[in-house]
Amino acid sequence: MAKNKSYEGNGPTQRQLRVGETIRRALSEVLARGDVHDPDLNAMSITVGEVRTSNDLKVATAYVLPLGGIGQDDVLKILARNKHEIRKLVAKKLTLKFSPELRFQLDRTFDQMDETRRMLAQDAVRRDADAPDDETPET
Repeated sequence: MAKNKSYEGNGPTQRQLRVGETIRRALSEVLARGDVHDPDLNAMSITVGEVRTSNDLKVATAYVLPLGGIGQDDVLKILARNKHEIRKLVAKKLTLKFSPELRFQLDRTFDQMDETRRMLAQDAVRRDADAPDDETPET
């Protein structure tokens, strides 16, 4: 198969994005329905924010966060303990040739948004943002 010369590897391909979103939806459904036979996992509400896939689509990293952020350390242990069963359940919902290996990481997006919000609320930043374009702020 010929390589796409217009793609320079600056980010995920359309296929990676599409497959990642399909896996995210399937994983969210499996976790929401409680299909996994683990009472600890079924007792938690887990948000799947994003799934990133490797270039060959063999590894999928799911960024998860328990609802309310409570029990972040436990959720990774519980998901790792059940990753084979979760992989099997997710694979049933996919139309891929191979079922990707699932890896789980905490989703830090909300922490980054809070930090950005905190920085934008600072007086110095607000003052700079309100300054007219032709006037440069003093440093």
